[in-house]
Amino acid sequence: MGKLRLGVIGAGSWAVAAHLPALAERGEEIEFTGVCRKGGEALRRIKDRYGFRVASEDYRDVLDAGVDICVVASPTALHHEQVRAALEAGAHVLCEKPMTIRPEDAWDLVETARRAERELLISFGWNYSPMIRAARRLVDEHGLGRLEHLTVHMSSQTRELLSNTGAYPDADPDTVPEPATWTDPRVSGGGYGQAQLSHALGLALHLVPERVECAFALMSAPGKAPVELHDAIALRFTGGGVGTLSGGSAHLGAGDNKHALEVRAIGSEGQLLVDVERELVWLYRPDGTDIRLPVSPGDGAYQPWGPANALVDAALGHAGANAAPGDLGARTVEALDLAYRSARSGRLEARS
Repeated sequence: MGKLRLGVIGAGSWAVAAHLPALAERGEEIEFTGVCRKGGEALRRIKDRYGFRVASEDYRDVLDAGVDICVVASPTALHHEQVRAALEAGAHVLCEKPMTIRPEDAWDLVETARRAERELLISFGWNYSPMIRAARRLVDEHGLGRLEHLTVHMSSQTRELLSNTGAYPDADPDTVPEPATWTDPRVSGGGYGQAQLSHALGLALHLVPERVECAFALMSAPGKAPVELHDAIALRFTGGGVGTLSGGSAHLGAGDNKHALEVRAIGSEGQLLVDVERELVWLYRPDGTDIRLPVSPGDGAYQPWGPANALVDAALGHAGANAAPGDLGARTVEALDLAYRSARSGRLEARS
Protein backbone atom coordinates (compact mmCIF):
# COMPACT_ATOMS: atom_id res chain seq x y z
CA MET A 1 0.00 0.00 0.00
CA GLY A 2 1.04 3.63 -0.43
CA LYS A 3 1.91 6.05 2.29
CA LEU A 4 -0.70 6.99 4.89
CA ARG A 5 -1.96 10.52 4.27
CA LEU A 6 -1.72 12.47 7.54
CA GLY A 7 -3.92 15.32 8.67
CA VAL A 8 -3.34 17.33 11.84
CA ILE A 9 -6.15 19.46 13.25
CA GLY A 10 -4.93 21.72 16.03
CA ALA A 11 -1.14 21.84 15.69
CA GLY A 12 -0.66 23.52 19.05
CA SER A 13 2.01 23.23 21.70
CA TRP A 14 1.62 19.55 22.59
CA ALA A 15 1.11 18.39 19.01
CA VAL A 16 4.32 20.15 18.04
CA ALA A 17 6.23 18.89 21.08
CA ALA A 18 5.09 15.26 20.89
CA HIS A 19 2.87 14.06 18.06
CA LEU A 20 4.59 15.67 15.06
CA PRO A 21 8.15 14.60 16.01
CA ALA A 22 6.92 11.03 16.52
CA LEU A 23 5.18 11.03 13.15
CA ALA A 24 8.24 12.51 11.46
CA GLU A 25 10.17 9.41 12.56
CA ARG A 26 7.67 7.36 10.52
CA GLY A 27 8.29 9.41 7.38
CA GLU A 28 8.69 6.35 5.15
CA GLU A 29 5.10 5.37 5.98
CA ILE A 30 3.44 8.80 6.11
CA GLU A 31 2.67 11.62 3.68
CA PHE A 32 2.27 14.95 5.51
CA THR A 33 -0.90 16.04 3.75
CA GLY A 34 -2.71 18.74 5.72
CA VAL A 35 -2.32 20.80 8.88
CA CYS A 36 -4.65 23.23 10.64
CA ARG A 37 -4.14 25.69 13.49
CA LYS A 38 -4.82 29.32 14.38
CA GLY A 39 -2.18 31.91 13.56
CA GLY A 40 -0.73 32.31 10.11
CA GLU A 41 2.97 32.61 11.05
CA ALA A 42 2.99 29.51 13.27
CA LEU A 43 0.97 27.63 10.65
CA ARG A 44 3.48 28.50 7.91
CA ARG A 45 6.39 27.51 10.13
CA ILE A 46 4.90 24.08 10.83
CA LYS A 47 3.93 23.56 7.18
CA ASP A 48 7.47 24.27 6.04
CA ARG A 49 9.15 22.28 8.79
CA TYR A 50 7.25 19.07 8.09
CA GLY A 51 6.43 19.52 4.42
CA PHE A 52 2.63 19.56 4.64
CA ARG A 53 0.98 20.00 1.27
CA VAL A 54 -2.03 21.93 2.66
CA ALA A 55 -2.04 24.42 5.55
CA SER A 56 -5.23 26.16 6.65
CA GLU A 57 -6.97 27.69 9.64
CA ASP A 58 -10.09 25.75 8.59
CA TYR A 59 -10.00 22.05 9.53
CA ARG A 60 -12.34 21.20 6.65
CA ASP A 61 -9.57 22.01 4.19
CA VAL A 62 -7.40 19.33 5.81
CA LEU A 63 -10.11 16.69 5.47
CA ASP A 64 -10.95 17.78 1.92
CA ALA A 65 -7.32 17.11 0.98
CA GLY A 66 -7.93 13.42 1.73
CA VAL A 67 -6.46 11.84 4.87
CA ASP A 68 -6.06 8.26 6.09
CA ILE A 69 -4.94 9.15 9.62
CA CYS A 70 -5.75 12.29 11.57
CA VAL A 71 -4.52 13.82 14.83
CA VAL A 72 -7.08 16.08 16.51
CA ALA A 73 -5.28 18.16 19.14
CA SER A 74 -7.49 21.25 19.14
CA PRO A 75 -9.15 22.62 22.30
CA THR A 76 -11.44 20.11 23.99
CA ALA A 77 -14.69 21.90 23.14
CA LEU A 78 -13.97 21.35 19.43
CA HIS A 79 -13.16 17.64 19.62
CA HIS A 80 -16.64 16.24 19.04
CA GLU A 81 -17.28 18.12 15.80
CA GLN A 82 -13.78 17.65 14.39
CA VAL A 83 -13.20 14.01 15.38
CA ARG A 84 -16.60 13.02 14.05
CA ALA A 85 -15.91 14.77 10.75
CA ALA A 86 -12.52 13.06 10.44
CA LEU A 87 -13.98 9.62 11.15
CA GLU A 88 -16.76 10.17 8.64
CA ALA A 89 -14.14 11.27 6.11
CA GLY A 90 -12.59 7.81 6.45
CA ALA A 91 -9.63 8.56 8.72
CA HIS A 92 -8.37 6.64 11.71
CA VAL A 93 -8.22 9.30 14.45
CA LEU A 94 -6.02 10.09 17.44
CA CYS A 95 -7.93 12.49 19.70
CA GLU A 96 -6.05 14.47 22.33
CA LYS A 97 -7.35 14.10 25.87
CA PRO A 98 -9.80 14.95 27.34
CA MET A 99 -11.85 13.27 24.64
CA THR A 100 -14.82 15.65 25.00
CA ILE A 101 -16.52 17.69 27.70
CA ARG A 102 -19.93 16.00 27.53
CA PRO A 103 -20.31 12.21 27.94
CA GLU A 104 -22.98 11.98 25.26
CA ASP A 105 -20.55 13.48 22.76
CA ALA A 106 -17.84 10.99 23.75
CA TRP A 107 -20.11 7.97 23.32
CA ASP A 108 -21.33 9.41 20.00
CA LEU A 109 -17.73 9.36 18.76
CA VAL A 110 -17.35 5.74 19.90
CA GLU A 111 -20.44 4.82 17.88
CA THR A 112 -19.30 6.89 14.89
CA ALA A 113 -15.96 5.05 14.83
CA ARG A 114 -17.77 1.71 15.04
CA ARG A 115 -20.04 2.58 12.11
CA ALA A 116 -17.14 3.90 10.05
CA GLU A 117 -15.00 0.87 10.91
CA ARG A 118 -12.17 3.21 11.86
CA GLU A 119 -9.83 3.15 14.86
CA LEU A 120 -10.37 5.86 17.47
CA LEU A 121 -7.47 6.39 19.87
CA ILE A 122 -7.23 8.75 22.85
CA SER A 123 -3.89 10.33 23.75
CA PHE A 124 -3.18 8.53 27.03
CA GLY A 125 0.60 8.17 26.76
CA TRP A 126 1.16 6.20 29.95
CA ASN A 127 -0.73 3.26 28.49
CA TYR A 128 2.20 2.79 26.09
CA SER A 129 4.98 2.82 28.71
CA PRO A 130 6.76 -0.51 29.30
CA MET A 131 5.72 -0.51 32.95
CA ILE A 132 2.01 0.00 32.30
CA ARG A 133 1.99 -2.53 29.46
CA ALA A 134 3.53 -5.06 31.85
CA ALA A 135 1.04 -4.14 34.58
CA ARG A 136 -1.89 -4.67 32.22
CA ARG A 137 -0.53 -8.09 31.21
CA LEU A 138 -0.17 -8.97 34.89
CA VAL A 139 -3.79 -8.06 35.63
CA ASP A 140 -5.03 -9.91 32.54
CA GLU A 141 -3.11 -13.03 33.54
CA HIS A 142 -3.93 -13.17 37.25
CA GLY A 143 -7.02 -10.99 37.75
CA LEU A 144 -8.23 -9.09 40.78
CA GLY A 145 -11.81 -10.34 40.90
CA ARG A 146 -14.64 -7.89 41.46
CA LEU A 147 -13.42 -4.37 42.23
CA GLU A 148 -14.04 -3.35 45.84
CA HIS A 149 -11.85 -0.28 46.28
CA LEU A 150 -9.79 1.97 44.00
CA THR A 151 -7.63 4.96 44.87
CA VAL A 152 -6.02 7.18 42.25
CA HIS A 153 -3.76 10.13 43.09
CA MET A 154 -1.89 12.48 40.77
CA SER A 155 0.21 15.60 41.20
CA SER A 156 1.91 17.54 38.40
CA GLN A 157 3.33 20.99 37.64
CA THR A 158 0.28 22.87 36.40
CA ARG A 159 -0.04 25.77 38.85
CA GLU A 160 1.26 28.29 36.33
CA LEU A 161 -0.69 26.85 33.41
CA LEU A 162 -4.03 26.84 35.25
CA SER A 163 -3.57 30.25 36.86
CA ASN A 164 -2.61 32.01 33.60
CA THR A 165 0.88 32.78 34.89
CA GLY A 166 2.94 30.44 32.65
CA ALA A 167 3.05 27.20 30.68
CA TYR A 168 3.76 23.59 31.60
CA PRO A 169 7.37 22.31 31.62
CA ASP A 170 7.07 20.23 28.44
CA ALA A 171 5.41 22.91 26.30
CA ASP A 172 7.00 23.63 22.93
CA PRO A 173 8.76 27.00 23.32
CA ASP A 174 7.74 28.15 19.83
CA THR A 175 4.03 27.38 20.30
CA VAL A 176 3.16 28.31 23.88
CA PRO A 177 -0.41 27.21 24.72
CA GLU A 178 -3.16 29.80 24.52
CA PRO A 179 -4.43 30.38 28.08
CA ALA A 180 -8.09 29.91 27.14
CA THR A 181 -7.35 26.37 25.97
CA TRP A 182 -6.80 25.46 29.62
CA THR A 183 -8.49 28.13 31.73
CA ASP A 184 -11.76 29.00 29.99
CA PRO A 185 -14.21 26.30 31.17
CA ARG A 186 -16.29 26.79 28.02
CA VAL A 187 -13.25 25.62 26.04
CA SER A 188 -11.51 23.22 28.44
CA GLY A 189 -14.39 21.96 30.56
CA GLY A 190 -12.50 22.75 33.78
CA GLY A 191 -9.07 22.86 35.36
CA TYR A 192 -6.87 20.16 36.89
CA GLY A 193 -9.50 17.47 36.44
CA GLN A 194 -9.63 17.95 32.69
CA ALA A 195 -5.97 18.82 32.19
CA GLN A 196 -4.45 16.00 34.27
CA LEU A 197 -6.93 13.70 36.00
CA SER A 198 -8.09 12.69 32.54
CA HIS A 199 -4.61 11.09 32.25
CA ALA A 200 -4.92 9.44 35.67
CA LEU A 201 -8.32 7.98 34.80
CA GLY A 202 -7.06 6.87 31.40
CA LEU A 203 -4.41 4.81 33.16
CA ALA A 204 -6.52 3.55 36.08
CA LEU A 205 -9.56 2.54 34.03
CA HIS A 206 -7.24 0.85 31.52
CA LEU A 207 -5.89 -1.39 34.29
CA VAL A 208 -9.25 -1.80 36.05
CA PRO A 209 -11.96 -1.54 33.35
CA GLU A 210 -14.83 -0.04 35.36
CA ARG A 211 -17.44 2.68 34.84
CA VAL A 212 -18.11 5.39 37.41
CA GLU A 213 -21.73 5.43 38.52
CA CYS A 214 -21.74 8.43 40.87
CA ALA A 215 -19.36 10.99 42.35
CA PHE A 216 -19.06 13.61 45.05
CA ALA A 217 -16.37 16.25 44.48
CA LEU A 218 -14.66 19.12 46.24
CA MET A 219 -12.50 21.48 44.15
CA SER A 220 -10.41 24.52 45.00
CA ALA A 221 -8.93 27.41 43.03
CA PRO A 222 -6.44 29.21 45.29
CA GLY A 223 -5.03 32.58 44.33
CA LYS A 224 -8.17 33.43 42.36
CA ALA A 225 -7.24 30.99 39.61
CA PRO A 226 -9.88 30.93 36.84
CA VAL A 227 -10.25 27.12 37.12
CA GLU A 228 -9.61 24.62 39.88
CA LEU A 229 -6.05 23.64 40.78
CA HIS A 230 -6.93 20.81 43.19
CA ASP A 231 -9.56 18.05 43.22
CA ALA A 232 -10.81 15.56 45.82
CA ILE A 233 -13.46 13.17 44.50
CA ALA A 234 -15.30 10.19 46.00
CA LEU A 235 -16.52 7.59 43.50
CA ARG A 236 -18.86 4.63 43.27
CA PHE A 237 -18.50 2.17 40.40
CA THR A 238 -21.17 0.26 38.52
CA GLY A 239 -20.02 -3.05 40.00
CA GLY A 240 -20.47 -1.76 43.57
CA GLY A 241 -16.88 -0.80 44.34
CA VAL A 242 -15.98 2.56 45.86
CA GLY A 243 -12.92 4.74 45.51
CA THR A 244 -11.26 8.12 45.53
CA LEU A 245 -9.68 10.27 42.84
CA SER A 246 -7.47 13.17 43.88
CA GLY A 247 -5.16 15.55 42.09
CA GLY A 248 -3.16 18.66 42.80
CA SER A 249 -1.18 21.28 40.94
CA ALA A 250 2.38 20.93 42.21
CA HIS A 251 4.95 23.69 42.46
CA LEU A 252 7.24 24.07 39.46
CA GLY A 253 10.51 22.24 40.08
CA ALA A 254 9.20 19.90 42.79
CA GLY A 255 10.62 16.41 42.30
CA ASP A 256 12.42 17.57 39.15
CA ASN A 257 8.95 18.06 37.64
CA LYS A 258 8.33 14.31 37.61
CA HIS A 259 4.67 13.31 37.62
CA ALA A 260 3.31 11.67 40.76
CA LEU A 261 0.67 9.11 39.77
CA GLU A 262 -0.39 6.14 41.87
CA VAL A 263 -3.18 3.59 41.44
CA ARG A 264 -4.17 1.14 44.18
CA ALA A 265 -6.93 -1.41 43.55
CA ILE A 266 -8.39 -4.00 45.92
CA GLY A 267 -10.57 -6.67 44.39
CA SER A 268 -12.37 -9.71 45.75
CA GLU A 269 -9.47 -11.93 44.63
CA GLY A 270 -6.39 -9.74 44.93
CA GLN A 271 -4.88 -6.27 44.92
CA LEU A 272 -2.66 -4.11 42.74
CA LEU A 273 -0.29 -1.19 43.23
CA VAL A 274 1.06 0.86 40.31
CA ASP A 275 3.23 3.88 41.09
CA VAL A 276 4.74 5.64 38.08
CA GLU A 277 6.78 8.11 40.16
CA ARG A 278 8.57 5.35 42.08
CA GLU A 279 8.31 2.91 39.14
CA LEU A 280 6.68 0.11 41.06
CA VAL A 281 4.16 -2.59 40.10
CA TRP A 282 3.01 -5.13 42.67
CA LEU A 283 0.16 -7.66 42.49
CA TYR A 284 -0.94 -9.88 45.38
CA ARG A 285 -3.53 -12.64 45.62
CA PRO A 286 -4.43 -14.71 48.70
CA ASP A 287 -3.70 -17.89 46.70
CA GLY A 288 0.01 -17.22 47.16
CA THR A 289 0.61 -15.02 44.12
CA ASP A 290 2.93 -12.21 45.18
CA ILE A 291 4.58 -10.51 42.21
CA ARG A 292 6.70 -7.37 42.14
CA LEU A 293 7.61 -6.71 38.53
CA PRO A 294 11.20 -5.96 37.60
CA VAL A 295 11.18 -2.39 36.34
CA SER A 296 14.08 -0.51 34.77
CA PRO A 297 14.63 3.21 35.40
CA GLY A 298 12.45 5.19 33.02
CA ASP A 299 9.94 2.38 32.41
CA GLY A 300 7.21 4.38 34.14
CA ALA A 301 7.84 7.65 32.33
CA TYR A 302 5.11 9.20 30.22
CA GLN A 303 5.41 8.15 26.58
CA PRO A 304 4.75 11.31 24.51
CA TRP A 305 5.42 9.44 21.25
CA GLY A 306 3.30 6.39 22.10
CA PRO A 307 -0.13 7.62 20.94
CA ALA A 308 1.04 8.86 17.53
CA ASN A 309 2.95 5.66 16.86
CA ALA A 310 -0.11 3.67 17.90
CA LEU A 311 -2.22 5.64 15.39
CA VAL A 312 0.09 4.63 12.56
CA ASP A 313 0.30 1.01 13.71
CA ALA A 314 -3.49 0.75 14.12
CA ALA A 315 -4.04 2.16 10.64
CA LEU A 316 -1.60 -0.43 9.29
CA GLY A 317 -3.65 -3.17 10.93
CA HIS A 318 -1.23 -4.16 13.69
CA ALA A 319 -3.15 -6.16 16.32
CA GLY A 320 -3.19 -4.68 19.82
CA ALA A 321 -1.81 -1.31 18.74
CA ASN A 322 -4.60 0.71 20.37
CA ALA A 323 -4.06 0.76 24.15
CA ALA A 324 -6.39 3.72 24.67
CA PRO A 325 -9.57 3.20 22.61
CA GLY A 326 -12.55 5.49 22.43
CA ASP A 327 -14.62 3.65 25.03
CA LEU A 328 -11.84 4.21 27.59
CA GLY A 329 -11.89 7.90 26.75
CA ALA A 330 -15.67 7.98 27.13
CA ARG A 331 -15.49 6.36 30.56
CA THR A 332 -13.03 9.03 31.70
CA VAL A 333 -15.34 11.77 30.39
CA GLU A 334 -18.26 10.25 32.34
CA ALA A 335 -16.28 10.31 35.58
CA LEU A 336 -15.08 13.89 35.14
CA ASP A 337 -18.54 15.11 34.13
CA LEU A 338 -19.98 13.70 37.36
CA ALA A 339 -17.20 15.33 39.38
CA TYR A 340 -17.73 18.78 37.87
CA ARG A 341 -21.49 18.48 38.24
CA SER A 342 -21.03 17.58 41.91
CA ALA A 343 -18.61 20.45 42.56
CA ARG A 344 -21.20 22.85 41.17
CA SER A 345 -24.21 21.36 42.96
CA GLY A 346 -22.61 20.38 46.27
CA ARG A 347 -24.38 17.03 46.01
CA LEU A 348 -23.64 13.47 45.03
CA GLU A 349 -24.25 13.25 41.28
CA ALA A 350 -25.24 10.02 39.53
CA ARG A 351 -25.03 8.91 35.92
CA SER A 352 -28.48 8.84 34.33
